[in-house]
Amino acid sequence: MAQDTDQVFAALASPVRREVLRLLRDGGPQPVQQLADRFDMRRPSFSEQLRVLREAGLVSERRSGRQRIYALRAEPLAGVQDWLGPYERFWRGKLRALGDVLDTLPDDEHTEDT
Repeated sequence: MAQDTDQVFAALASPVRREVLRLLRDGGPQPVQQLADRFDMRRPSFSEQLRVLREAGLVSERRSGRQRIYALRAEPLAGVQDWLGPYERFWRGKLRALGDVLDTLPDDEHTEDT
């Protein structure tokens, strides 16, 4: 399980791969060429990005005629959310404590004597 999560984090480390995931999230399943056209990189480099996403389980690939269609598989992101959850709670607690401190301070009334 930890290795799977490590693969997902490694896949998410690339801004290109994160953008591919966003495109698939917002636009649904898409042919490789439609995705590749959004990036200024050679096709072999883009194929490598898709391979990393496939191996991490973040996308699926199916053939439709001569096209390969990619779709988002969000399930592996649950492991990322599980890992991030305690940090989110940590920061919410810190912000709540800061809010409590700020609530105890007197309102700052600015009056200028001229």
